[in-house]
Amino acid sequence: MKGRGEKITMLTAYDYTMARIVDQAGIDIILVGDSASNVIAGHETTLPITLEQMIYHTGCVVRAAERALVVADLPFMSYQVTDTGALKSAGRMMKEAGAHAVKLEGGAVVVPAIRKIVDAGIPVMGHLGLTPQSIYKFGTYKVRATDNREAELLFEDARSLQEAGCFAVVLEKIPASLAAEVTAALDIPTIGIGAGQNCDGQVLVTHDMLGLNQDFSPRFIRRYADLHTVMTEAIRSYGSDVKGGAFPDTSEQYD
Repeated sequence: MKGRGEKITMLTAYDYTMARIVDQAGIDIILVGDSASNVIAGHETTLPITLEQMIYHTGCVVRAAERALVVADLPFMSYQVTDTGALKSAGRMMKEAGAHAVKLEGGAVVVPAIRKIVDAGIPVMGHLGLTPQSIYKFGTYKVRATDNREAELLFEDARSLQEAGCFAVVLEKIPASLAAEVTAALDIPTIGIGAGQNCDGQVLVTHDMLGLNQDFSPRFIRRYADLHTVMTEAIRSYGSDVKGGAFPDTSEQYD
């Protein structure tokens, strides 16, 4: 797709029903993100979610996907301790959940783990820029790689991920000009989130772009629907009908 100049679409899903909708809508890649820690479990960061929980969510999504590539995040501390541990985590994600690929955050420091995973026949997507699993290292969710030194390191890391065997890399919340340079320099596709229009593809959290989550509004999110309002009004109508005796009516019962 990169070679043809065809943009790549990616959205998140964490359950069967949402994944089925995303898949049937024609999205190329479904990401079972560790953002489930925030969106599904209500945690402040992505750090608390476990490998077992990610395997559960991934399995739900895989059972729904008939055409999309399913990529699963390896969660915090499931790949950072040892390279062998990283391979075991990736292997569990493939065997137990049926994922088609895994995603890891980080640059040169995770290259040995990526090589080990790729050598075992497991496809790996990289992730650079704002890496949410390192939020306590960064201390903020602000744009990354705005200074020359960090930009140079990101560029080097992107090349290292490609050389290690990654088939694609997510670029999160970095300057659009830097993302464009990285995209042009790499043979593998880049998937942007808050990284401008020149990446080879784009990803958003589905709950954000559908307007289900109204508490998170960074500049890079475009809301394609306001399902928070639609669902709230529907639920209120249901409650009103039940309390008023309008639901169920005679057509909605059995004789």
